[in-house]
Amino acid sequence: MTVPPLTAAPPAAPKRTGTTRRASSRQRRRAGLGALMVAPAVVLLGVFFVWPLIRTFVMSTQDYPLLGKPTSVGLSNYTDAFQDKDFWSAVKFTLIYTVVTTPVLLAVGLALAGLVRRSTRSARFFQTVFFLPVVIGLASASYLSLYLWQSDIGPLTDILDKLGLLNSSDNLFAHPLSAFLIVLGTVTWKVAGLQMLLLLSGMQSIPAEVNEAALMDGSSRRQLFRYITLPLLRPTLALVLVFSVAGSLLAFDQFYILTAGGPGSSTVTAVYQIYRVSFVQFHLGYGAALSIILMIGLGIVSGVQMLLLRNSDHS
Repeated sequence: MTVPPLTAAPPAAPKRTGTTRRASSRQRRRAGLGALMVAPAVVLLGVFFVWPLIRTFVMSTQDYPLLGKPTSVGLSNYTDAFQDKDFWSAVKFTLIYTVVTTPVLLAVGLALAGLVRRSTRSARFFQTVFFLPVVIGLASASYLSLYLWQSDIGPLTDILDKLGLLNSSDNLFAHPLSAFLIVLGTVTWKVAGLQMLLLLSGMQSIPAEVNEAALMDGSSRRQLFRYITLPLLRPTLALVLVFSVAGSLLAFDQFYILTAGGPGSSTVTAVYQIYRVSFVQFHLGYGAALSIILMIGLGIVSGVQMLLLRNSDHS
C-alpha cells in the first residue's frame, strides 16, 4: 500500500493582536484628521476657483446681457475673438511689455540682491529700504507715480524743467513712449524689492565653501558670479522668471490708473481689453471667452517655463 506524500499545511493567517489593531486605528484617525484639515482649503478652492472657472466657461458660450436672459451661442464668441483686431493688438502690446519688463526686473533685482548680500547692519538696513515698496499696493504706487509725473504740478517734472531736460507743461502721458517708460519705472520700483528678496534667499543658499574655493583658485569676482553664482542660482532665477512673466501678462492696474489705455489705445493690455469689453461695453459672454483664451495662453506659457526649469535641473 502506497503512502500519499505529505504536504505542508498552509500557513495560518496572522492574528490581529491588540497592538496591530491600535496601529491601524491610529492610521485611520490620522487620515481622517488630515482630510479634515485639508477640507477648508478644498472648499475655498472649489468656491473661489473651480466654480467661477466653470461659470466663466458656460458664460463664454452664451450671449450674456447685463439685463435679461442669456442665450446659448455655441462657440461663436471664440470665433469672433480670433477675428477681433483690438484684442490681438492688446495681446501684442502685452507681449511687448512682458519682453521689456521681465529682463529689467530681473536685472534690477539681481543687482540689488548682490548689493545687500553681506550680513552686515548696513546691508540689512538697505534690504528693508529696497523691500518697502513691495508692501505698497500697486494701485497706490500708480497713483503716487501719476502725481509725481503730472504736468505743471508734479515735482519730478518741475525738477526736469529746472535741469533743462523737459518743459514742465508737457504731458508725458500723451506720448506712447514716455507713458510706457513711466509705467515701467513704477513697476520696477514696486516689484524689484520682491525679486531682490527671492534672489537673495537663493544666493544665501549657496555654500560659502564653494565661493571660497573658487576665490582661492584665483577666480575673479566676475568669474565667480558667472560660473558659480548664476548656475547655482538657476532654480531661483526660473521661479522669479515665472512670477515676472505671469504678472506682466496679467498687467492691468498700472495702465488703468496711469495711462487709461492711452494715448489712443497704444497702452491697452489684454486684461484691460477684457475689462473694457465686459464692464464698459457689457458684452459679458464675449468677455468671458476672451478670459478663457487668455487663461489658456497663460497656462501654456507657464507650462513651457516649468518644463524648461525641470529640464535645466536635470541637465
